[in-house]
Amino acid sequence: MTIIILTLYWTFLKIGLFTIGGGYAMIPLMKTEIINGHGWLSTAEFIDIIAIAEITPGPVSVNAATFIGYRLAGIAGALTATLGVITPSLILLMIFSRFLFKLIQEPAAGSFLNGLRSALVALILVAAFTLGQSAIIDLTTILIFLILLAASLLRRVNPLYLLAVGALCGLLLFPYGV
Repeated sequence: MTIIILTLYWTFLKIGLFTIGGGYAMIPLMKTEIINGHGWLSTAEFIDIIAIAEITPGPVSVNAATFIGYRLAGIAGALTATLGVITPSLILLMIFSRFLFKLIQEPAAGSFLNGLRSALVALILVAAFTLGQSAIIDLTTILIFLILLAASLLRRVNPLYLLAVGALCGLLLFPYGV
């Protein structure tokens, strides 16, 4: 049990340290570490955890770390994974909070952030594509996806409503699972 706890902390510490942008930007690295690196979860289990993390109050990355940690090692795993993913941010915020507002006003910082935003969008799209390959598996799920995508893009429907409609469609159209 001690080894899994230490491995969980180290894994989520790396995820928190090497992902700039938090939230959805962490999903590709989480997937790589959790599924490919350690084989702790299947892709389907990972997608389910991300979906639950999305509808739970709080940052999706912290929620996902908590759920993954709990799935692997109970309450101790949940606490450890959560602590691991937030440690880098806490340390960096404590160090840089004094200088942050002055730094943001520098022209080089603006250029840096513009490039960073572009990379962040790319990471989010990769995560969406990767997760979509496992979640959108037949004509029914394609139709649900397209309808909810259109509602989001064209009508700017609240994401919570989209999640609720998606869950309801799943219950009605797949009563015995997929």
